[in-house]
Amino acid sequence: MAPLLKSVEEAGIEGLRKKQSPTQYGSYEFFDDVDYVRKQFSQLVNIADYQRVAILPSVSYGMAIVAKNLRIQRGDNIVVAGEQFPSNVYPWRKLATKADAELRTVAAPADFERRGQRWNEHLLEAIDNQTCMVAVPHTHWADGTRFNLKEIRRRTRDVDALLVVDGTQSVGAMPFDVADIQPDALICAGYKWLMGPYGITLGYFSEYFDNGSPLEEGWIARYNSEDFTNLVNYQDDYQPKALRYDVGQRSNFILVPMMGKALEIVIAWQPEQVQQYCRDISVSSIEMLLEAGFWIEEEDLRGHHLFGIQLPKKMPLEKLQNTLKQAKISVSVRGKSVRVSPHLYNEERDLSYLAECLCSLQ
Repeated sequence: MAPLLKSVEEAGIEGLRKKQSPTQYGSYEFFDDVDYVRKQFSQLVNIADYQRVAILPSVSYGMAIVAKNLRIQRGDNIVVAGEQFPSNVYPWRKLATKADAELRTVAAPADFERRGQRWNEHLLEAIDNQTCMVAVPHTHWADGTRFNLKEIRRRTRDVDALLVVDGTQSVGAMPFDVADIQPDALICAGYKWLMGPYGITLGYFSEYFDNGSPLEEGWIARYNSEDFTNLVNYQDDYQPKALRYDVGQRSNFILVPMMGKALEIVIAWQPEQVQQYCRDISVSSIEMLLEAGFWIEEEDLRGHHLFGIQLPKKMPLEKLQNTLKQAKISVSVRGKSVRVSPHLYNEERDLSYLAECLCSLQ
């Protein structure tokens, strides 16, 4: 979870202050800030039409939209990567059971030699003529393994399957180009690398979903909802494209301005520059850890903003966790590995301190 930038915090405080006097709100404020967020996100990930961006409360909500509108038949399969984040697994488990289809999970290779490359190869091999969808992250949440989305997209087109991407672990810190990768859906929680608040998620939906059914029947997602004087003339038609999938009360006067401000800053930082900075501050520490017998995926197969350090087999986890806590180092311990996620608020000495602590336990 990213810390809130001061300017993002101030946007939220201003929203709270404004809510004290709701007579300040005009009907346009239900729409303008929301569309600004859509446009900013579109700029960040190169979406040609901002109306393909929906305002959602969570990744699970976005994946539920996909699940509701996926054309799936008995005997089909859905391909996922092993141990990916649960929000991109649970919907497919339920859907596969209901449709008498297969959820095909591609586990990471057990050994570490070019692990990321072989994992990608196994994913491609799992896709066949019965595959209706591949649902994967851009980078794996536990160890930063990067999945080759362009190759996966090419393979899914060969078999007429969808590509659905959870971008939460990468978008904002790693370049992502919708026009280049051409996913059918891209869902990104705002509270991580987009530097936004908790409780808002952004979702891109391709033409496949243009005539789909939303999860809710909210008033604001209906045609001509901008005309407040005419709302009781009920409309059967929805707003165009992804706007039909907006969550109820999407015009959150606190979260939406915060998200808009955060996106401004992430765009100014440039994800490719974030990647380069994270590499620069971590490269010497990673070399130290590799020489000490730890394993880290080769850098062309992982993110620089998110990577896993595999621990030696004999290293006691309890001692590791106590050492990190005493050293006031914030990382995530996942089984026998440590997940590290540096950003612009870190310096090279932070990574060196982590490496020294880990090496001291050898």
